[in-house]
Amino acid sequence: MKKKILLFLMIFALILTLIACNKSEPVNKEKEINKVTEENKDDSKENKKKEKEEKTELESKENEEKRDEEKKEKEVAKKEGIQSPLSGLYDTKEKINRRIVAIMFDNQKYARWQSGLSKAEIVYEMLVEGNITRYMGLFLKNDPELIGPVRSARPYFITALLQYDPLYVRCGGSPQAKKDVNGLKIADVDGLAAPGYLFQRYNETGKKIPHNLYTGMSKIRKYQRARNYREESSFDGFKFNSEDNDIKGVNAETILIKYSSRNTTKYVYDAEKKKYKRFKDGKEHIDEYDKEQLYAKNIIIQKAKTKIIDSIGRLDIELIGKGKAIYITNGKATEITWKKENRNSRTIYYNKDGSQLKLNPGITWIQVTKSKPNISIK
Repeated sequence: MKKKILLFLMIFALILTLIACNKSEPVNKEKEINKVTEENKDDSKENKKKEKEEKTELESKENEEKRDEEKKEKEVAKKEGIQSPLSGLYDTKEKINRRIVAIMFDNQKYARWQSGLSKAEIVYEMLVEGNITRYMGLFLKNDPELIGPVRSARPYFITALLQYDPLYVRCGGSPQAKKDVNGLKIADVDGLAAPGYLFQRYNETGKKIPHNLYTGMSKIRKYQRARNYREESSFDGFKFNSEDNDIKGVNAETILIKYSSRNTTKYVYDAEKKKYKRFKDGKEHIDEYDKEQLYAKNIIIQKAKTKIIDSIGRLDIELIGKGKAIYITNGKATEITWKKENRNSRTIYYNKDGSQLKLNPGITWIQVTKSKPNISIK
């Protein structure tokens, strides 16, 4: 009997053990399933992340290709037409084959700011009597609607402009300048002798006479036709690089020219635009008409002998002969020289090795200074 009971207990214990094993097995399987599911989720996340990264990379590549394509299109567009002899920039044949227009701009503090000056392709800044400066802007491809204030001529500005064979827009001039205009048979557009439609006193600016005389390019062209002035200029143009080129030289990120203690011109390099932002007497130089900031791609500091010639303080600036200069572009400055054989000949700028200077395409400011100027280049 005892043996039967013992056998029964052993069988019962075995059954319990089997039941316990069977119960634990589904639990382990469930854990295993959960583990696999989690791993699958992780794989799925990783795959999605990878797909997202690949998609982002593809989009980035496509955007880059699109930008490159747009850049190429812009470059092609820039070179459509023909090249301006003033700036090396391209425009239509109709515009570039016109007569160059040289305009005298007032730069006294009561005249600022100037309208249309940002559209000039070359601008000269030179001293006049009283230690102030005046601008002469040269236009070809652009047609600003409002231009001014227009001021009077000086002989050395005429010496500078003759090489361009332009229409000369002014309002009067010094006695010698008036003689030069008549004697040299310049295509003259004088505010003191022009018909009423050509110039107007623009009183809305708040400026007073003589700092408020304005005109417009369409009016100038109309007057050109009325006077039967020649349609085209006889000017070969500057030499330009085919593409934007850096030069070797000293760093030139800030240029300060002191014409006097109260008459300063400053340029600050914008590395992103690869152009120089212009300041006059410590203030940003903007265009009065469209509020556009004035920039320069090229800056030439041309040193010239300067002397006072009369009791009024009028000057003689020697632009015939040869002298030293500084060429500045793309954040660098290098020493160059200039040469002009006679009044009608071109001013040619030379590199140190004697080769003719090539400008980068864009707007050029020519800062004519005394032979020993007060300048800082950093």
